[in-house]
Amino acid sequence: MTESAALDPEDRKIVTLARSARARNGVPEGAAVRDETGRTYVAGTVALDSLQLSALRTAVAMAVASGAESLEAAAVVSGAEAVTDEDLAAVRDLGGVGTPVFLAGVDGEVRVRVEAG
Repeated sequence: MTESAALDPEDRKIVTLARSARARNGVPEGAAVRDETGRTYVAGTVALDSLQLSALRTAVAMAVASGAESLEAAAVVSGAEAVTDEDLAAVRDLGGVGTPVFLAGVDGEVRVRVEAG
């Protein structure tokens, strides 16, 4: 069984949203987070001359700016092999140490599940 097959429907949803953001915007990464009320925030990589943000940090910032008080889960779709320490720190700051973070490949299959702690 793949990691993706074992996901509950709400976690599968944020992986799908992250994958859609990556494809739709033509960016290296797409991410989605779910807050404590079930709302989702979706983002892609930000690559401006004056501002560089990963997709996951952008999604966390969008959640904070929208009034989220906590996170239930996060997902990032990327060609990377691991979630960066900076991305995990952003999720941990809002969601806490046990918040699950799913890393999926560009095909949408979850390769890694880690906790933000």
